[in-house]
Amino acid sequence: MKKTRRKVKLSKLDRFMISLIVLLLVASPVVIVYSKSVLSKSNIEVERIRNKIEKQETINESITMKINELASLSNIQGVAKEFGLSYQHDNIIVVK
Repeated sequence: MKKTRRKVKLSKLDRFMISLIVLLLVASPVVIVYSKSVLSKSNIEVERIRNKIEKQETINESITMKINELASLSNIQGVAKEFGLSYQHDNIIVVK
């Protein structure tokens, strides 16, 4: 006994739905890989910027320390003596 296959005619809507499902099944891995690569690129850029910020903070701390060193009383007195200025205690007025 021979089995005969019966051809099923699909409507245009059925064919469209099947095509859409196949397209989604093929496109979803591509979209996932693309989104992961974009995320990876943005993470690399964030790390690069974070490193720049850390370097700049280190430079800022170093400059702040240098400013504090130059603004110290002993340094000011040394510069004043170098230019012939003197410290006169009688000219200081204490405001309360």
